[in-house]
Amino acid sequence: MSFDKATQVYFSPSGNTEKVIKAASSRICNDITEYNLLKTPLTEDIQISGDSVLIVAMPAYAGRIPEPCVSMINHLKGSKQPAIAIIVYGNRDYEDALIELKDLLEANDFCVVGAGAFIAQHSIFPQVAAGRPDENDLRLIAEFADHCSKLLSTFSPDCYMTIKVKGNSQYIKPGKVPLKPKGDSKCNGSCICVDICPTHSISAEHPKKTNKETCISCGACIHACPMNARAFHGFMYKLATNEFIKSCAEYKTPETFYID
Repeated sequence: MSFDKATQVYFSPSGNTEKVIKAASSRICNDITEYNLLKTPLTEDIQISGDSVLIVAMPAYAGRIPEPCVSMINHLKGSKQPAIAIIVYGNRDYEDALIELKDLLEANDFCVVGAGAFIAQHSIFPQVAAGRPDENDLRLIAEFADHCSKLLSTFSPDCYMTIKVKGNSQYIKPGKVPLKPKGDSKCNGSCICVDICPTHSISAEHPKKTNKETCISCGACIHACPMNARAFHGFMYKLATNEFIKSCAEYKTPETFYID
């Protein structure tokens, strides 16, 4: 079968997951329909066209897919067409995020032909994996996309057998990051952070503050603020930064998986 169209779906608060998926999808197809879940959350079911390959990229937060994204992925409906699953993580570990994404896609009637876990600059501790995806990462993303393209050319849903990826089907319990960003004196009250926050954890009345109970520490507010007024602060953050840099100093390389 040949697939001339692609539907790319991603959640990218820091911009790195977007960079990875676009590097991959641009080598697979030129006719691309895009769903940016940060800017336009899915609230209703979308039937993916039968002549389109679905490409989904998610960041890993504490080894899982961000909770707000799970329901949105479940709005993507297939009919045995192929899908490509991508996880982007900050050089610590993606744990069960990739198998969780694979399971979600298969549960919605997609056939996952390729899956990959790629590294990008950490969203909370940007000193870790700084500058990634780097030139070597982009080369490996291109190789991954090219291999997926070859698999698509011979894909048949009748012969599909579930892809084997790293992870535990009994997913780890979602962790809650205690570190939360907040605003400082540079805040001019533009409330761009209020609009971009995927969990509505910032109010227009108090844009410097963050609801610690609902915030998922994605950093969308940090990257959206034109005044650079939002960031992670405090003694605990500085302490955690030093420990995290030490424990995640090793240069990790992408991992890819394909159907047999």
